[in-house]
Parts: sequence; structure tokens; C-alpha cells
Amino acid sequence: MSTAVASVRVNKWARLTERMRQPEWRRYGVTLLGGKMLGLTLLLIAIVVIAGIMGGQAHAADPVLKGNDLVNPLNTVWTLIAAFLVFAMQAGFTMLEAGFCRARETVNVLMECVVDTCLCGVLFYAVGFGLMFGAGTPFFGTQFFFLQGAPATYGSTGVAFLAFWVFQYAFADTCSTITDGSMCGRTGFIGDLIYSVLVTGLIYPVVGHWAWGPDGFLATMGTAGHFLPWLGTSFHDFAGSTVVHTIGGMIAFAGAIALGPRIGRRFKRDGGGPMLPHDLTIATVGALILWFGWYGFNPGSTLNAMDYEGIGRVAANTTIAACTGCLAALFFAFPKTKKWDLSYTVNGMLAGLVAITAPCYWVSPLGAFIIGAVGGVVVVLGADLLEWLRVDDPCGATAVHGFAGIWGTLSVGLFACGFGVTGPLGADLSSPVKGLFYGGGWSLMGAQAVGSGIITVVTLGLGLAMFYGINALGHLRVSREGELEGIDLYEHGVPAYPEYSLHRAATPHGTQAFNAAAFSTSTEKKAESVAPR
Repeated sequence: MSTAVASVRVNKWARLTERMRQPEWRRYGVTLLGGKMLGLTLLLIAIVVIAGIMGGQAHAADPVLKGNDLVNPLNTVWTLIAAFLVFAMQAGFTMLEAGFCRARETVNVLMECVVDTCLCGVLFYAVGFGLMFGAGTPFFGTQFFFLQGAPATYGSTGVAFLAFWVFQYAFADTCSTITDGSMCGRTGFIGDLIYSVLVTGLIYPVVGHWAWGPDGFLATMGTAGHFLPWLGTSFHDFAGSTVVHTIGGMIAFAGAIALGPRIGRRFKRDGGGPMLPHDLTIATVGALILWFGWYGFNPGSTLNAMDYEGIGRVAANTTIAACTGCLAALFFAFPKTKKWDLSYTVNGMLAGLVAITAPCYWVSPLGAFIIGAVGGVVVVLGADLLEWLRVDDPCGATAVHGFAGIWGTLSVGLFACGFGVTGPLGADLSSPVKGLFYGGGWSLMGAQAVGSGIITVVTLGLGLAMFYGINALGHLRVSREGELEGIDLYEHGVPAYPEYSLHRAATPHGTQAFNAAAFSTSTEKKAESVAPR
């Protein structure tokens, strides 16, 4: 083998030597060698030039960047990403509410959710944001109407002003959509438009200003010269258990009371039961989408990408509370129903998320575990209370958002374990927030009870006044004929499922007891018709 290789090499050398004796081959060799040397020279020159451009004196000419020139853009991007996640919750709410309602009212739910989203954007641009986040008085803001006079960044957050607006618009839209869940199936569309305008344009921003506004009386509570200075601490709601969920839940409660139950709805104390949801598949998927969106809702409320430890803690607490809320509702409801009830399970998960929303920054994972579990129990007890009160809330909005929101707000006063507050450059531990179980005494618990109590009572009162007023105008509830025909056909002219024959559970008399009896009767008749004679 080696002999053959050596022979080949000898032949190549002899062939090269012979060719170099010829003038044309010599010229070709010189040209080829010269081209390669020229290319190598140009490559070396390019390396030297590029190195000179990217290094040396060029670095001396770079601008000197201040900290905020880097921090503020990062915090703005983080806030916008969170805002997009919160906005995606609208898809979750739409699916959840559509699934829990009856098939004959599905289009109405879809229509209300879409229109509420767009109406909220216009109103929050025009007046809502200014009333809520503008400075002015302890009760409402007087700045930034139609986003006029806006600075580059909002307050001390360092976040671009309009990015902060987008984030808060997504929150306002969430509060408005919560209300729809308790009122589906019998609310006239004109009535829905009227109350949406009042909720988004007035009630939510004004009441929200008290807790989140720069000079709201609950935000400044406990300090000298402000509301209840002897408390020594202000009201704390990190991401909205009260500001978003309790407000939305209490308005939903007021709407369900003012509307009354749907035609054919018989309550358990009267021998009936809840009307069956028409599609638990999309309701469950909607709930999971809401959980995903909550990762914008809670961690995004830091408004601060620099506080990486706080963001991680909030995300973990959110996850743990959702899990324990789900499981607590599942097992707590089983002895009562003797069934593994999906509706309670889904709403328990959401109740855990609602409950952890206020304390998510200030509690440990152990605290989140307990808070979520209690939230799951609260939603089951809350649903039982509404049933006993004969309040028809098809989606459980009052129990999930109202009652669990109150629990989550109060839990700050119990489980806050010493974390401080978040700021543009990271966590500030100079003023630790401690609840009763961590040596903080009763001060924080008192502030939470005062803030939650005021907002709950005032919101419920305003909601009742608003809905009874709309009802007096004749616009709140659809007519009896329209409800019997089906609100989708009556109000919107189209059913959600035109190609399918609906089960009797979709009729106004679709209670569990009625359906069981109807199914039994129809089965007996079929058996009689096919029996041999």
C-alpha cells in the first residue's frame, strides 16, 4: 500500500516539474500565487481596520449611560409583556363565562365580553385613568384625562407613561368582565352597555383611586395628617384582590340581586338546583388561560424587571395558591355532592389565584399554600351562601372574585412575613411588611380590614343603586318573551350552535332535578315503544 502511495507522489512531482518548463504553465502558476498573496494581504488589512473601528479610540467616544437609561427601558418592556398577558385573560374570561352559561345565551356572553373590552379602552383613555391614577384629591384624580399632560414616565416607577396606561387598562378590563359572569342569560344588551360605561368610567377608577392613586386616602392611611393616622400603616393590595376582584365581585353580586334569577331557576332550598353549564370543556380551558394570564397580573405588578427575587417569589406564590385552591375545593365539595365536581374544582383554582393576588409579594410559599387552600374552601361556602340567598350567579363570580378577594386582602395582615416594597431599582427592605403571624401585631390587619370593608360596602352600595336605577329605566333585564325565546336569538339574531339540536338542559327549565326527571320519562317512553307486544 505504501509503495503505491509513493509511486503516485513521484508521478505528481514529475508532472509538475514537466509543466513548469512550459512558459504558459509558469505564467499560470505566478498568477495563481500572486492572487492568493493579494487576497491574504487584503484580509489582514481588513482585520486591522475593523479592530481600529471597534476598539481603541472608538470606546472613548461612546456616550456615558446613566442607570435609568438602561433600567427604565427594561422595566417598561417587562411591564408591557405583563400587560399583554393580562389582556390575554379576556380570552379566558370569555371562554369561562360562555362555558358556564347555557347554550342559548352563549352569543350574548361573547358579545358582552368583546364590546366591554373595547368600551373599556375608550373610557379608560378618556376619563378612567385620570380619575384613578391622576393626583388631585384623596377621593379621585384630576389629571391625565384623554392622556393629556402626561410625563415621559409615570410617577417614580420609571415605566413609560403609556406603557403603564396599557397595563392598567388590562386591569380595568378584567374588573368590567368579572361582572358579566353573574348576569348572563337575562341582561338586556342596552343595560349591559349602560352599566359597563358606569363601572369602567366611574365606579372602578374612583374606588380604585382610594387604594392605588398617588394620594388616595387608603394609600396614605396611617400617616400623619391623613386618614386614621393612629394605625401607623397604609392599606396593602399588591396586585388587586380588592381593587380589581372585590370591586368586580361586589358589582357582580349587586347585578345578580337586582336582576333576580333566570326563568326556571329553582334553588336547592326550593327543591331545585343550579342550571347546568352547556360546555365545561371550554370553561375549563378558559380557566387555565386565566391562570396563565395571572403570571402577568401578579409578577407584572412589580413594574420592575430589576427585582428578580421578588418576581420569582410572586410567580411561585401564584402557582402554589392556584394548586392548593383547586385541590381544597375538590375535596371540600366532595362530601356535599358525593361527586368529583368539575365546576367547584375550576372555581377553586381561580379562587386561589384571586386570594393570592393581594399578598403575593409579601408572603412566603408556605403562606401562599395556606391562602390558596382557604380560598378554595371559601368559594364552595360562598356558592352555598348564594344558593341559600336565592341569588342566581351562573359563573360563581361573586364567590370567586368577591368573597375570595376579601379573604386574600385580609390574609396580608396575617401572613406578610417581612418583605419590603418593590421599586424601580429592586426591592426596598427598609420598611418590612409584617403580619400578625410574623410579629407585626394587629396594625396591618386593622388597615386591611378597614380598606377591604370600606371598598366592599361602598362598591356593593354603588352597584345596587346603579342596577336598580337602570332597571327603573326598563333597560336592565330582557323581556320575558325574549328570555323564553333565548337571549341569543332575541338580542343578536343568531344562535351559537345553529347546526346542533339542543338538549333539554339548554331550556329555561334546565335544572338538574328537572333534567333527571325528563330523561327518566323519555327513557321509559322509548322502552315502551320498542317493547314486544
